[in-house]
Amino acid sequence: MKIKFNYKNSLEYLYSTVSLMLIFCLLSLIEIFKNFEIQLFLYKLLDDFFTGIFIGLLFFPLYVVLKQVKNSLGIMVIRFLFSIIALIQLGLIGYSLTTHINLGADLLGYSWSDMYTTVTASLSLSFLLFLPFIILPIVYLGLNRLLQQYGPKANAKIILVVVLLSCSLNFLVASNQKPISQNKLNFLLSDIIRAKNDQAFANEGSMTFKKEFPLEEASENTKDVLAPFFTINKNNPNIVFIIVEGLGSDFTDDGDYKGFTPYLDSLTEKSLYWENFVSNSGRTFGALPSLMGSLPFGENGFMELNPLPKHNSLISFLKSNGYATSYYCGDESTFDRKSTFLEYNGIDKIIDINKFGPGYTKTKANSGGFSWGYPDAEIYRKTLSELKDNKQPRLDIIMTLTNHEPFDFPSKNIYLEKVERILKTKSYFEKNKLKEYKDIFACLLYTDSSIKNFMETYSKRPDYANTIFIITGDHRLIPVPQKDNLSRFHVPFYIYSPLLKKTAKFKSISSHSDVTPSLVSFLTNNYKFNKPEKTTWISKGLDTVREFRNIHNIALMRYKGSISDYIYKDYFYSDGALFKIDENFNVSETDNDMTEKVSSSFNDFKKLNSYVTKKNKITKIASSFKKPTYEFTTEELSIIKKLTKGLDPDHIFFLARDLAFKKEREKARLLCNYILNELPNYGDVRTLKGRTLAWDGDYKNAEIELQEVIRRTPYYGDSYLALMDVYWWSGQNKKAIDIGKKALGNQINDPELGYKLAQAYKRMNNFKESNKTIDSLTARSPENKEYSNFKKSLKK
Repeated sequence: MKIKFNYKNSLEYLYSTVSLMLIFCLLSLIEIFKNFEIQLFLYKLLDDFFTGIFIGLLFFPLYVVLKQVKNSLGIMVIRFLFSIIALIQLGLIGYSLTTHINLGADLLGYSWSDMYTTVTASLSLSFLLFLPFIILPIVYLGLNRLLQQYGPKANAKIILVVVLLSCSLNFLVASNQKPISQNKLNFLLSDIIRAKNDQAFANEGSMTFKKEFPLEEASENTKDVLAPFFTINKNNPNIVFIIVEGLGSDFTDDGDYKGFTPYLDSLTEKSLYWENFVSNSGRTFGALPSLMGSLPFGENGFMELNPLPKHNSLISFLKSNGYATSYYCGDESTFDRKSTFLEYNGIDKIIDINKFGPGYTKTKANSGGFSWGYPDAEIYRKTLSELKDNKQPRLDIIMTLTNHEPFDFPSKNIYLEKVERILKTKSYFEKNKLKEYKDIFACLLYTDSSIKNFMETYSKRPDYANTIFIITGDHRLIPVPQKDNLSRFHVPFYIYSPLLKKTAKFKSISSHSDVTPSLVSFLTNNYKFNKPEKTTWISKGLDTVREFRNIHNIALMRYKGSISDYIYKDYFYSDGALFKIDENFNVSETDNDMTEKVSSSFNDFKKLNSYVTKKNKITKIASSFKKPTYEFTTEELSIIKKLTKGLDPDHIFFLARDLAFKKEREKARLLCNYILNELPNYGDVRTLKGRTLAWDGDYKNAEIELQEVIRRTPYYGDSYLALMDVYWWSGQNKKAIDIGKKALGNQINDPELGYKLAQAYKRMNNFKESNKTIDSLTARSPENKEYSNFKKSLKK
């Protein structure tokens, strides 16, 4: 085919590209309108034009080819694609305005279901939310129309402008621009490329290492720095971790947004308190592996590694020394694969959103029907209700969630009034800076108050005197602007206990990954613990020097897939730039001969991180090593890959259900096992698996699976119904009655369940209990006519 193409008929493509550039510029103006800076705006305009030119050149061959197929097809497809690109840019700017960071390689670190959960939690669905996404394509097409109408009179000028803007590329490359000035789409793509290059670089050096297990050290090498501060009792102490969602140091003590955590501020004088402390990650996914295991990151966070490499943790260490270990949260513990990590380490009990039951109130759902789960005060109340008064020492890990978008919680108006009273005490400048974030500060007050009430209630327990409390933030909350990249990781760290014989404030830098090494050293040196011969921590332990210093090399994963921040001595290396850290934890950019040394040390860490996680070389022996629940043969993996291509867990479940109904039950169970390796609390999936086993007459294994559903999700009604069916079909009427009574005891009101229970009583000729069951269900829901119909059927 002979391609006929000339300058005149290419103008439509030029107009489309220039229109996209203008849309980028318009969105940049909207983005920074509130805090307008002319220099920043000029930088953004240059990058917007460069990004537009790049996109124009990238899609031009597609336009040429399509134009040969049909003259109008090329420009129609290009305008559609450019409209989509404009909408993506709008979405990325919305994300940036909400989180104060650009979306980058972290996009690759989350599953679609995790991203959906996070986004729906942050948004309140309304027509106004979608209105900009309707208007923007119209504006883009309108600009196209205007250029077509008036462009022919100024073609030479348009081409000249495009050429001049192309020349700006050299300036951009040399300008050492910051992410804030980058076009959002440009940043997203360049950050993904950077992350992939970093991973490739780390992998190159991870094939071999000087030592097969480079983290392995004699346990004596971790100094016991905590003993001088504690009274040592003969009984092993309880340890309670409170990991507070979004609690950054900017909001506590003398931080930039101080005044909204009065109780925590009071603890600084009563605790061991580290002023210059950091989380090892910028989101929640990194808190448990760092705090509980002093573990490396892998590519997208340690908990995303599948299967998990062999490792030890504080959980497995304490469990092997006779501790009862428990984890408490108000959301779904499978989010970020937390439950996989906890179960690997042998946790005894996980209390999450599935195990609260009646009497507890969830956070109000947003307009899209989403709620993260139970607010902080309810999490603490549930924790206290679960604690047993026995002599067995305990490790209790509590993770909160209220201090997170959408920042909603019970009695919010009361706390908003408190915020108003606090703002009245602030200067005019502070008041203006803070008033935009009233919801968040109200949330901080609620979070702080909830901790206070928990601690006061706990202090009345007989075991309070022998308990060590560790309180920290998982990372700094995102929506309130941060002064620099380091502040994203700056979190308070308190060790509070009646066992403390003296308190102290430390200016020395430490991190989450230093906590477990120091606790294990403290416990093994002062109590009756089995001392590990070797340790495999990524860090050396807490620094208790009161003066400002740093003896650690601390890698920081800002978000999944991005290890781009590093603390080395009193330097902070971030996005390729070197900063000096002062004793108040402020940073200032510096340019000296340390850059190469810090960069080299950082690269060494990346290679180590890649080697130990990819090669499973963290440790030889894990004290509580658990293999994945289900392992698959090569043939099974091939079947799974073929069946699940492009499907998320929910759609895989629907597929498994369809296969089960078509009597392809082996395949259905294979898909169920595949999902359960990732989401062990997915009640529908495990119940389906149990039902298929029962349909095949394997009542024993069906019972095991369904009892496991009930253990994990005791308020999920369908599992009780399925188990009653199993007992019914296998002639175990007494067990059917017991499980039905248990369901009703958990206040699961289901007409079918009540009917089955009544029928089970009838089978055993216990008509009195059969009628009583239906009567009790009728009393609970008198408007439900089905119950009276059940009773009539029993009389027949």
